[in-house]
Amino acid sequence: MKDPESPERKPDLAALQRRLAEFAAARDWQQYHTPKNLVSALSVEASELVEIFQWLTPEESARVMSDPETAHRVTDEVADVLAYLLQLCEVLGIDPLSALDAKIDRNERRFPASGRP
Repeated sequence: MKDPESPERKPDLAALQRRLAEFAAARDWQQYHTPKNLVSALSVEASELVEIFQWLTPEESARVMSDPETAHRVTDEVADVLAYLLQLCEVLGIDPLSALDAKIDRNERRFPASGRP
């Protein structure tokens, strides 16, 4: 098993999207990867992430990664959310990094920092 923290293993988003597509294709799951189904799955996984934090105080939530078992759960749910988001982007033809870059640009214009025009 590869160590996800090792410096030689830093895949890019496109490589991860290819791996996800290959994984689904090998199992004949593409038929289920419609935008509707992927958005639904994304929502479920995001809710599972919320569930971990639901009853924590703000201070407890800031320390959530200090407990190895909880940290593992959070990491897995973040991975699930990202996997479904990347699959959705693939199906819809959205470049997620370009979309985020454009959104940050719009937000910077919409919400200028104090003292800036």
